[in-house]
Amino acid sequence: MPPQKVDCDFPNCSYRCATLKTANRKLKTARRSDADRIAALRALQSPCRLCPRNCDARRAAGVRGVCGLTDELRVFCCNLHQGEEPPITGTRGSGTVFFTGCNLRCVFCQNYAFSQSLQGEIITPAELAARMLQLQTRGAHNINWVTPTPQLPQAVEALAIARAQGLTIPLVYNCSGYESLAVLQLLDGIVDIYLPDAKYAECEPARLYSGAPDYPAVNRAALKEMLRQVGQLQLDAHQIATRGLLIRHLILPGNLAGTPAVLRFIADGLGHDTAVSLMRQYFPAHRARNFPALARAITWEEYEAALECFDALGLNTAYIQEWPDDGE
Repeated sequence: MPPQKVDCDFPNCSYRCATLKTANRKLKTARRSDADRIAALRALQSPCRLCPRNCDARRAAGVRGVCGLTDELRVFCCNLHQGEEPPITGTRGSGTVFFTGCNLRCVFCQNYAFSQSLQGEIITPAELAARMLQLQTRGAHNINWVTPTPQLPQAVEALAIARAQGLTIPLVYNCSGYESLAVLQLLDGIVDIYLPDAKYAECEPARLYSGAPDYPAVNRAALKEMLRQVGQLQLDAHQIATRGLLIRHLILPGNLAGTPAVLRFIADGLGHDTAVSLMRQYFPAHRARNFPALARAITWEEYEAALECFDALGLNTAYIQEWPDDGE
């Protein structure tokens, strides 16, 4: 007899996760002015409900949320980045804005210096707008917001300023995949390309390694909403992304990410044409060596198993990372 479900979409979960049902239900999104969108996001920032944690921190009063931030706009750096997937990086680079802070607490985060240690400088939305315009002038194929969720009101204000001053390149929303449906609906119409993670298939690893036991259910609902907004990945004649969804999945040691189940959801729940980036770059960064199961890099056999699973499920578009010749 299969295990009984406990308020969760995942049958082996002992947590009382809120079930998020979006299948066969159209989410209505009213057309909003920039001012209305920014005002709605500010209302969600303090007390904070910008992400599924709903921590209710009074960030406008200087109280820090789970993300570690108040309502000040804090950015680590803005630069042309060559390390993204080929349709995002292209030939000239992605105009990447690395926001300080994150709503997950991943023990293996490779960007922990600014995602958790909160390195970065405080700037204004007008200053961020100017930096995005500079990236466009330098030839960026897109503006790529990395972990923007905790700072969305200020980021969207900056985007409105930049677009009024001539920003025309696509906006990439590069996130952990732990997103609120209400917030995603406020982004409908301004995000061109969603670049989310799909980190875990099961609740216990999500709790243990990222502090978010509801991640699988939240993530699946968020991915469906992203697909509803922008559709499958579209490329121009030069193979550069112009619109759509590209999902990242990081292979973890010992199948801790639940790769077969993640890929099966993508195939069955989002469609076989959904583009997936299968990432082999895991190494025990940050606090990962304190967790024996995470204290090593993945093996070629583990990455090969993920590729074989992708093929077996009939998925059509994969971006893969070549294995080093030296076998590392």
